[in-house]
Amino acid sequence: MTADRAPLFSIVSAVYNVAAYLPDFIDSIEAQTTGLDDVEIVMVDDGSTDDSPRILAEWAAKRPGVVRVITQENGGQGAARNRGIDESTGTWITFPDPDDVVEPDYLEVVRTFLTQHPEAHMVATHRLIWNETKGTVTDRHPLRAMFQGSPCVDLSASPDRFHGSSPATFFRLAEIRDGQLRFDHRVRPNFEDGHFNCRYLFRFPNPIVGFLGGAKYHYRKRTDASSTLQTAGTHPGRYTAVPEFGYLDVIRRGREAHGQLPAWAATFLLYELQWYFAQPDPKAGPRPVDGEVVDRFHELVAEILAEIDIPASTPYLPPTVPPVARLVLERGYDATPWVETQVLLSELDTTQELVRASYYYTGDLPEETWLANGRPLEPKHQKTRAFTYYGRTLLHQRIVWLPATATLQLLRDGTAADLVYARDPGPVRVAPPGQLRWWLSPASARARAEIPGELQVRQPVSRLSKVADRVRKRPSVKAKYADAWVFMDRIHDAADSAEILFRYVREHHPEINAWFVLEKGGKEWDRFRSEGHGDRLVAYKSLQWRVLMSHAAHLLSSHADAAIVQPLPVLEFVHQKWRFHFLQHGVIKDDLSSWLDPKRIDTFVVSTPQELASIAGDDTSYVFTTKEVALTGLPRFDRLQQVGERFGPDQRDLLLVAPTWRNNLMSPIKENSQRRELDLSLVDSYFVQQWMAYLRDERLAAACREHGLTLGFLPHPNLQPLLPHLDLPSYVTALSYEGQDPQELFARARAFVTDFSSVAFNAAYLERPVVYYQFDADVVLGGGHVGRGGYYDYERDGFGPVATEAAAAVTATVETLAHGAAPAPAYQARIDATFPHRDGGNCARVVERVRFTETDQSKLPPVRTPGA
Repeated sequence: MTADRAPLFSIVSAVYNVAAYLPDFIDSIEAQTTGLDDVEIVMVDDGSTDDSPRILAEWAAKRPGVVRVITQENGGQGAARNRGIDESTGTWITFPDPDDVVEPDYLEVVRTFLTQHPEAHMVATHRLIWNETKGTVTDRHPLRAMFQGSPCVDLSASPDRFHGSSPATFFRLAEIRDGQLRFDHRVRPNFEDGHFNCRYLFRFPNPIVGFLGGAKYHYRKRTDASSTLQTAGTHPGRYTAVPEFGYLDVIRRGREAHGQLPAWAATFLLYELQWYFAQPDPKAGPRPVDGEVVDRFHELVAEILAEIDIPASTPYLPPTVPPVARLVLERGYDATPWVETQVLLSELDTTQELVRASYYYTGDLPEETWLANGRPLEPKHQKTRAFTYYGRTLLHQRIVWLPATATLQLLRDGTAADLVYARDPGPVRVAPPGQLRWWLSPASARARAEIPGELQVRQPVSRLSKVADRVRKRPSVKAKYADAWVFMDRIHDAADSAEILFRYVREHHPEINAWFVLEKGGKEWDRFRSEGHGDRLVAYKSLQWRVLMSHAAHLLSSHADAAIVQPLPVLEFVHQKWRFHFLQHGVIKDDLSSWLDPKRIDTFVVSTPQELASIAGDDTSYVFTTKEVALTGLPRFDRLQQVGERFGPDQRDLLLVAPTWRNNLMSPIKENSQRRELDLSLVDSYFVQQWMAYLRDERLAAACREHGLTLGFLPHPNLQPLLPHLDLPSYVTALSYEGQDPQELFARARAFVTDFSSVAFNAAYLERPVVYYQFDADVVLGGGHVGRGGYYDYERDGFGPVATEAAAAVTATVETLAHGAAPAPAYQARIDATFPHRDGGNCARVVERVRFTETDQSKLPPVRTPGA
């Protein structure tokens, strides 16, 4: 850039403690193909306390006249950008974040467009997702379709187009100054960009925006999830300040500028709002569900939606917006009750001769009369599913299973409903040619979604899958694996319900073609072979496993992770033909619907009436009904009971301490596995510190000596790799799930201590005293782990005392040990009311249930909805 010529571009970046990321950002700017001769770079250090100022100073020293560093006290990202606006002199200005990067031809693509389209008021660049953990860059942004078709768009004629990301936007600096536009510090923790972009675009009667698919901006999803957007969900301002000072202010300013809110801005606001409703409670991760913040949030959303023409706007929302979120926006805050006109017949179980019917509604459930061949009929299975957001139910879904062997009709409040096999696509609008070409291309998820899975051609990719696809067709192979029952616990571990059920089937049902799958190598693999099951043991991911799964009739597992229930090496060459039976590895006490609802489950094993009602009952968040959920008891409880009977009160020599893991402290699960990388920083976490404070209390050591007990520490399997790195007291014995019988550990327990682990139900099943140490209950039960607190209240329903501090937990443990080897009477009564089946017959009931899924159920009597 020369002194006598103003730059074309001003790059302004707000910097705060991003030293780890700045080198990548700087390298990407320096790598621009057209150089930086007409570029000025204004880096505003917003009071960083790390090494960012030094890195910026070194860059400025190497680039005099191009890079300037402005230092100010910490005032937030918006304040730093505003300072950058004041310091800039370019014709166009952009605000990239210093933890992101741009591709080498980024500025070249923008420069070329501006030369060809001098009438443009704004340039929008194409955001790609940079997953720092995986080291991948993918074109999977929800708004990627915006960059298909013509690059130059008049928003006044295109209500389906908008752009709200200031880092990926180029603005005319003169227009910003003429309009005295500033980033509003009140709009936090998100939408500060969208608020600024809208106010800028409101300056033009017909805003012309360039959507440049070739100008690629890499948005970094940090491994530590510490970016502004990644942490926004926990900030109270997201539920108060953003709707009030962001969304409502956009509506007000749009009307002031144009007499009414422009259609593109209405679409943009609905798109922003849908993120609040993308997942109902319990969403993974913390989210408010009660209190003043939530009350104010619902008030503001209702006010915003009342200001928007919802029916006219929702058709223009991107196809990535989930249908339920659309319904919540359209109907959830409308005081007038609504019932979906069409009833969807969406699933047909040809073996059981049942069909699933469902519809959405708000308000009270209509009076239903089902008719089969003109005669009244009660559904075989039924429930009402609740969609609750931030503690308030905004939508219901009615789900029923009916005989598929009759002509069906439904009267709701006396009016006949339309039964359809596919929902109407909604209001029709004309797609731009480029967008239409994309939707119809083979690479489009939309195009694939329109083709039933059974009609999609599967092409094996890996060498083993190509071989498996040929081998599976041989007559001898078909005979060997015909109607196979495939059992799995963890991929790399066994000794849970699947193994116990497998052994039961081998002993009592030799007619069943049973196989067990396990990762090859390791102690469990060797144990299985040494115990005489080698001829029925199959290595996970092997050629034999691929062939076996291609013929499997049933998959039975204690886990429902994707690597088990959706094994990609198999599904790349065959469609899923097996039924999946979820044996579980514990009793569900929290709400896991957000994790389990998307999974295709044919049998959902539960152990208690309360657990059954929490999943299959009315007004729960689960999609499952009594068709899937069965109160059989866990297979592993059969063996647990047998082992427990071997250890009388005088033989219980263990104080067993077994905390569960924390999802927010663990690295992501490895793809196509159930393993996670060990992060040694966990040693210094508050979680470990609290458990160390408990274990190091000398009163525990004294109580164990008094009662002749060993203090055993058995953390969750995900935490097992951490054991060698913990500074455990000499009187604490580290225990592992591998190399010993976990059920024997529970049977030996004189008392059991945990935080939130469902294995407390194991101890209760054996009538062993329990103590709960819950120092972070507000985080875990608020959604900071997997799921969110559900029907189970530890004070009301738990099997022992609850403590929230280490000293109190130790006191409760010492008192529990002093009481004796049996639970106190109040806790014994809870145990008796919890488990209806303690007869050793769980395995038999599960086998019966699996076989039941293979029968015609259309003529059986209806099953009562639990809790009804």
